[in-house]
Amino acid sequence: MADFPAQARVVIIGGGVVGASCAYHIAKAGWNCVLLEKNELTAGSTWHAAGNCPSFSTSWAVMNMQRYSLSLYRTLAEEVDYPMNYHVTGSIRLGHSRERMMEFERARGMGQYQGMNLEMLQVSDLKNRYPFLETHDLAGALYDPDDGDIDPAQLTQALAKGARMNGARIERFCPATGISRENGEWIVHTVKGDIRCEKVVNAAGYYAQRVGEWFRPHGGRTVPMAVMSHQFFLTEEIPALKEWSEANGKLPLLRDVDSSYYLRQEKYGFNLGPYENNCRGAWMTPDDPMPEDFSFQLYPDDLERLEWHIEDAMARVPLLAEGGVGRNINGPIPYAPDGLPLLGPMPGVPNAFEACVFTFGITQGGGAGKVLAEWVTEGQTEWDMWACDPRRYTDYTDQDYCNAKAMEVYGNEYAMHFPHHRWPAAPDRKLSPVHGKIVEMGGQMGDYNGWERANWFAKPGDDTSEDATRSWNRNGPWEPRVREECEAVRDGVGVLDLPGFSRYRLQGPGAAAWLDGLTASRLPKVGRIALLYFADHRGRIVTEMSAMRLDEDFFFLITAAAAQWHDLEWLQAHLPGDPGFALADVTSEFSCQIVAGPKSRALLSNLTDADLNQPWLTHQSARIAGQWAQLVRVGFAGELGWEVHTKTEDTAPVFDALIAAGATPFGMFALNALRLEKGYRAWKGDLSTDYTLLQGGLGRFIRWDKDFKGKPALEAEKRQGVTKRFVTLTVEAGECDAPYMATIWKDGDVVGEVTSGGWGYRVGASIALGMARPDLAEPGTEVEIDIYGQRCRATVEPDKPFWDPENERIKA
Repeated sequence: MADFPAQARVVIIGGGVVGASCAYHIAKAGWNCVLLEKNELTAGSTWHAAGNCPSFSTSWAVMNMQRYSLSLYRTLAEEVDYPMNYHVTGSIRLGHSRERMMEFERARGMGQYQGMNLEMLQVSDLKNRYPFLETHDLAGALYDPDDGDIDPAQLTQALAKGARMNGARIERFCPATGISRENGEWIVHTVKGDIRCEKVVNAAGYYAQRVGEWFRPHGGRTVPMAVMSHQFFLTEEIPALKEWSEANGKLPLLRDVDSSYYLRQEKYGFNLGPYENNCRGAWMTPDDPMPEDFSFQLYPDDLERLEWHIEDAMARVPLLAEGGVGRNINGPIPYAPDGLPLLGPMPGVPNAFEACVFTFGITQGGGAGKVLAEWVTEGQTEWDMWACDPRRYTDYTDQDYCNAKAMEVYGNEYAMHFPHHRWPAAPDRKLSPVHGKIVEMGGQMGDYNGWERANWFAKPGDDTSEDATRSWNRNGPWEPRVREECEAVRDGVGVLDLPGFSRYRLQGPGAAAWLDGLTASRLPKVGRIALLYFADHRGRIVTEMSAMRLDEDFFFLITAAAAQWHDLEWLQAHLPGDPGFALADVTSEFSCQIVAGPKSRALLSNLTDADLNQPWLTHQSARIAGQWAQLVRVGFAGELGWEVHTKTEDTAPVFDALIAAGATPFGMFALNALRLEKGYRAWKGDLSTDYTLLQGGLGRFIRWDKDFKGKPALEAEKRQGVTKRFVTLTVEAGECDAPYMATIWKDGDVVGEVTSGGWGYRVGASIALGMARPDLAEPGTEVEIDIYGQRCRATVEPDKPFWDPENERIKA
């Protein structure tokens, strides 16, 4: 075809609302792009979407994205001169319990910080806002004035028009058929011809896994997703609703989240959309394969699945019973294993990105386009988007896992995510060599990048049911056990089996010079270990790694389990063209146990001939129980201790020897409490790209006398002064500790946010780590922290650990 574009900087595959938003934002950034759609725009999930537009989320990243979307949608029609049916009706989110109201309070605080006007409602307020509502069994509600609904097709067309106005090319009825790579460029094959481009975006919706397979030969993986059948139905016109609406306008959108459905006025009838627990997956079995093309198609009606929800909604809003079913919509919606989208760099593949698997693509579409455009054109995003980053999943997400988690997430779409709760579907993806023994000892397991680790150790008679963990409170069956574990580490010696530490071997001529030019920190000497911090060009925190130096150009770099693919790709992206040294992911070859406590030296002395008097931050090869081990003198638990790194196959005899010698097993809940007392930061909580190294209180790790990535930005910030400063606080908390992104208040203003919170058992206090206005970082300053709606007094503490502030115990 003579006018078919043979070249572009970016090609986007998929013409739903997210793909169109990506094209709109990339084109507005001044980049030439082409969007390919196999049928007409909106032919996938977009065309049958309900079009609800909530801003509510308990994810900071997702709330940011949705807030941006709603702001964009208010002005888009005028900007591109394309009319849209966008109704901002507000919404009422009903709560049946104290726990649900606490969740609402948390979201309200986050929303206030982002400039939203979320409002808590008493039961007595509800009839005034929604006169047809039965309220007798409710605890209250959350009101969002910015919520509403939009026509998905009109929104997509408006975004597409805006993209074209800014130079984008949109090719409809042009299926992509594959990709290849040549001379550092992508070649996207289509039925109309090939397009060469610099970057590719998979925005293919529920086809994303099929498109993702094209990238497998280029380092990719199978896209972790499944497809669910989602139904909503529209009633016929209801005369009483019409009469009321003509006098009063449109009802707010109603969500009964504890009964798991939304109810929206649609013209003079209702739209009821349940998320039923007895849900049904689509295209999950060999006898139900995904069709080659499902454009503008639906599944057969299956209203029997919704019977309970329909009856419950009619009891809540009796007016609903006056309308017969006018039309039922039953269509495919993609789900990632945690229900959040895949938005960001495609794992393992250069210059390829994902903007797919959106369960709530309409309300997230605008923000998704902004974020994706930033990834493509700038290499980083304004907000830390780890919650949606495709690299949060690694090698454990086979299809059985994705199917099981999609069924679980869909059936619990509106469920609360409690801090001590684990969703039970699809466990045991990656196991420690001593997993069976840990479970026999009472280990209550958690999932850490697919690795099973003990969160706490139960004793006979403890309530280990899932229901027992459905609480925001600090206290539960785990609390006395976590306390005992912390006390064992404080007074004796504890051992924590820690499989899944991400680790990379860096070795060869020039390795040290390259690493030194990338990190802001000072490299350790041979035989030592040190924390290294890495910044992007804005000076923002990319990651933290422990560097163990075995020789001048030989390092092991160790990082968080969840960071495995993220950190490896960060390092790989900065390798020189012909490095002369090798970087390898050796995570699966090694395991680790933390041995900590004032009696740890005495215990280890009976198991090894190593020099246990070597100082803090050293490492040595040794033998424990006859097995090779690398003993590393560090202590994330804040006590005298060692990390014992072994080859995976040698882990069990070492663990057995430690237990036999008298070490007490402890879990991740205890470790989190112990690290909070030392003020140690956690990745993607306290350490994220929302903050610079200086804001994060990491200035002492910066070596200003050398060049490193991000140095000019940090030097400028140093001259101008930080806009936020890391603080540690003690909190006069009640039953709950401060959750992530709890707001910090002073004199009626939000002045910061909590990045980590919990109880410190050694110091007997509730602790919060966070970011605050710089003038409030002075020790002794009193502020308030909003903990699930309760303003709790907090005091800024000196910039040193709460426990063992001079590190005398660690260095003993």
